[in-house]
Amino acid sequence: EVQLVESGGGLVQTGGSLRLSCAATGFTGDDYTIGWFRQVPGKEREGLSAISRNNGSTYYRDAAKGRFTISIDNAKNTVFLQMNRLKPEDTAVYFCAATPLIRLGLNPIPGYYEYWGRGTQVTVSS
Repeated sequence: EVQLVESGGGLVQTGGSLRLSCAATGFTGDDYTIGWFRQVPGKEREGLSAISRNNGSTYYRDAAKGRFTISIDNAKNTVFLQMNRLKPEDTAVYFCAATPLIRLGLNPIPGYYEYWGRGTQVTVSS
C-alpha cells in the first residue's frame, strides 16, 4: 500500500519561502500521479499542483501558478513543492496525495486521490 509522509512545513514571514517534501513508499510501478493540496479549517480541501510519476508532466491550479513549483526526485520516491513569495492566505495544512488513476489527468481534484499523507502545517505571518 502506498504511504506518504509530508515534511518541511513551518512558520515563515510574508514573502518568504518553504520547500515541502512528500516521501512515498509502496508504489508498484510508475503509473501514479502525486498531488499537493491544502486545507484551512472550515473550508474544502484545495488542489494546488500535481506531477506524473511516469513522465514528470506537471499541472498547476491558479493558486499555485507563478509562485509554487512541483518536482520529483530521480528515484521518484519524493515529491517536492517549492513555495515562494508566501502570503498570509497561504496559511493552511498542506497534504500530498497519490492516485493510480492516471487516465483522469493531472488536475488535482481531491476526490480522485486514494492515498493521503497526514499533512504539514504552513503558517505565514504578516
